[in-house]
Amino acid sequence: MRRRFTAVALWSILAVVPAFAADDPTDIVRKNFMVGKVRDSRGDVTMTLVSESGTQRVRQTTSVSKLLPNGVDQRRLIRFLAPADVKGTATLMIEHADGDDDIWIYLPALKKVRRLVANNKKDSFVGTDFSYGDIIGHRVDDWTYTLVGSEDVDGAKCHVIEAAPKTPDVATNSGYGKRKIWIRADNFVAVKGEYWDTAGAPVKQFSGRDVREIDAAEHKFQAFRLEMKNTQTGHSTVIDFGKLDVGVGLDDEQFTERYLEKES
Repeated sequence: MRRRFTAVALWSILAVVPAFAADDPTDIVRKNFMVGKVRDSRGDVTMTLVSESGTQRVRQTTSVSKLLPNGVDQRRLIRFLAPADVKGTATLMIEHADGDDDIWIYLPALKKVRRLVANNKKDSFVGTDFSYGDIIGHRVDDWTYTLVGSEDVDGAKCHVIEAAPKTPDVATNSGYGKRKIWIRADNFVAVKGEYWDTAGAPVKQFSGRDVREIDAAEHKFQAFRLEMKNTQTGHSTVIDFGKLDVGVGLDDEQFTERYLEKES
């Protein structure tokens, strides 16, 4: 079964999976992948886009997620509530361990749903500095991992892992020629990241802060403040979770193309 690593966490809710060897970098990344899996969730999220000069644009969104019956693949719908220029825009992302992921975006100005293909994963997620691939996650088995050290980030010991794409297609579709990830040793939350483009130039820096346990029974954790900075443009995006509830009892209907078109 193919897995993927949620580099950002948008939503990277992390858990401890004890069955893996502690020093194997691929197993560490798989643990990070598994922490993002809660039965369902609903959150209020603020996205702040900051230009190089410091000008800010603030977007309000709501996000819902639910696991598929296999307990591995996740469905996520993100709906933009404000400001007016993005209100009604919505995205639906569904992971598939046995095939290509499904990504749709609803554009209210056109009153239509557009389906994205694999090559679109490197594109900006609705004008932010996160790509669609950053949001839905990078498949674990598409990358080769090297444990390059151990460092403290904000007082927490972290595994430092470099990830290289296994094929040119993986690099092209993700937009990354290399990734470097700092994953906490205690709960496997990704709290720092550095990214290089396919030409080998540094392109992005990621940070995840304000880590909280959101499901004590299942040992799930979430970084409530996420930031991605494009080092080539100076633009950055900050994601703040105002509220995140787990186990809210969501219907499958909320994760369909028809529901995506509801502008509410």
